[in-house]
Amino acid sequence: MENIGLTIVLIIVLGFLCQWASWRIGLPAILPLLAVGIIAGPVFHLFDPKALFGDLLYPAVSLAVSIILFEGSLTLKFSEIKQVRNVVRHLITFGAMLTWLVVSFGAYWLFELDLSLSILFGSLMIVTGPTVIVPILRTVRPNANISNILRWEGILIDPIGALFAVMVFEFIILNSSGLPLGHLVWLFVEIIFTGALLGLAAGYLLEQLLNRHWVPEYLHNLATLALVLLTSSASNYIAHESGLLAVTLMGIWLANREKIHIENILNFNENLTVLLISVLFIVLAGQLDLNRLITVAGTAIGCYLLVQFVARPLTVAVSTIGSELSWRERLLIAWIGPRGIVAAAISALFAIKLQAINYPNAELLVSLTFTVIIGTVLVQSLTAGTLGRWLGVSDPEPNGFLIVGANPLARAIALALQKHGAQVLVADSNYSNIRTARMEGLATFYGNCVSKYADQHLDLIGIGKLLALSPQEELNAIASIRYSTEFGRKHIFHIATTTDQKTLEKHLSAKDLRGYTLFDDQATFAKLSSLLTKDYEIRTTKITEEFDYDAYLAKNPKAIKLFYLNQKDEIHVFVAEETAKIEEGYRIVSVLPMIDEVAAPAKAEV
Repeated sequence: MENIGLTIVLIIVLGFLCQWASWRIGLPAILPLLAVGIIAGPVFHLFDPKALFGDLLYPAVSLAVSIILFEGSLTLKFSEIKQVRNVVRHLITFGAMLTWLVVSFGAYWLFELDLSLSILFGSLMIVTGPTVIVPILRTVRPNANISNILRWEGILIDPIGALFAVMVFEFIILNSSGLPLGHLVWLFVEIIFTGALLGLAAGYLLEQLLNRHWVPEYLHNLATLALVLLTSSASNYIAHESGLLAVTLMGIWLANREKIHIENILNFNENLTVLLISVLFIVLAGQLDLNRLITVAGTAIGCYLLVQFVARPLTVAVSTIGSELSWRERLLIAWIGPRGIVAAAISALFAIKLQAINYPNAELLVSLTFTVIIGTVLVQSLTAGTLGRWLGVSDPEPNGFLIVGANPLARAIALALQKHGAQVLVADSNYSNIRTARMEGLATFYGNCVSKYADQHLDLIGIGKLLALSPQEELNAIASIRYSTEFGRKHIFHIATTTDQKTLEKHLSAKDLRGYTLFDDQATFAKLSSLLTKDYEIRTTKITEEFDYDAYLAKNPKAIKLFYLNQKDEIHVFVAEETAKIEEGYRIVSVLPMIDEVAAPAKAEV
């Protein structure tokens, strides 16, 4: 038991290290997860998934995939795909059929695989899946059209592809046993009916439980997780492999209901999904038979090339006929179509069942499937970002600033940031402030940045930091809380107010909810606003070998430092909680007393 516990802990730790390494390197986590799984499993034999989990392996994988699919489907809002819904529908219907036909008969004719095995392999290649799509999208950052199409396709095709693969598998079994094909039709109807009924019923039930407050808020996540697992298991018990369809429809139901708040549930499931993906990829990669993989390497690589360079481009080309997508967008969609967890899990399950009836070359199914998974994930992860940037369909790095408030102080800081190349968007409910900001050349959003309207219409492409510069402490706090989940707490900054200094701590919003304090504790909204209306200005100073940071501080004792640019022109905000390390070549933007140009023609400021 101790060894089993240690092995499970080792897998979780390795999963974390892979996720951390991928974050540092900037590549999708699937690459190190697959590599570590293969190295720890078949290479060094640190663990054997089949021996470790036994008969629990595939039920556990099925439940984990259900949670991952449910989490992904919670993000599927019909309002997001109005312009591309036809493309998504085509990709998951006749596009999927086209993929199946191309891969099936290509594998049969080109590589002389058994016809039934080729058809089953082709059905597995229909599935892409959110476990691999979402990490790639996070790295590539394609525009909204591409992102929405790939997300919807990846999540919806999982249950559809799994259903189709089950139907093909049952056909092979029926054909070998001589049972009537009517059984296949009944199986199809049973899976669709059961999955749809239980999924929508579970979604409605959870909606009522939460809206009517029958479950306390601290149990929302547990209730959701329990109901997802119950729905998946019950659906699979009634109709084999209908659970994925059930949890997908359950998530879509909840995502498109107006009166239910799923933000906390979504955050919880996102964190759980990271853990599950990490463990699943390591475990499934760890059960590969490398000797078998090497033996069929030629055929396996050929199947990968067939999927990547023939089936996927042809499917996308046909599915996007008549759409408004540009050829650049179509090309990137055609390039991104990695296979993931569902294909891996189902191929392993089918191989075991086929081996049980002594079906020839059944183990070949796993080798071919994993080769395509590794090939598509590896090649697309390493190249999709570069291709997206070359095609001009990737969004910029989220280094821009959303500024709460368009008052004179907020506009002055926004203009200073914009002057140094930063993308800036100011938001305010005061139309006079917004009008002035527009006249000064600033991008604006007229409205409350924490409203439902803002959720639907505020364009945050390229924006990744929040500067709360409103004189209203409550608005700053609410905005900080709202956008901390969007940008991360380390990118949330708020200005101190006079109210902050005078109010007792027990009456203030918690600092960890408001983010970092801008500039310093004494640089309040009132103080900065007053200085900029008198004899102070925002000026940039370059730090040189002759005029270092100490000299700057000595010369400018009254300076209020706003932000600085390093040698790469990256902008960093000064905050009260941390001391910045300023080096030679940096430029400091600060509020300084105005200079008499006649009296002081030579100065270090630029």
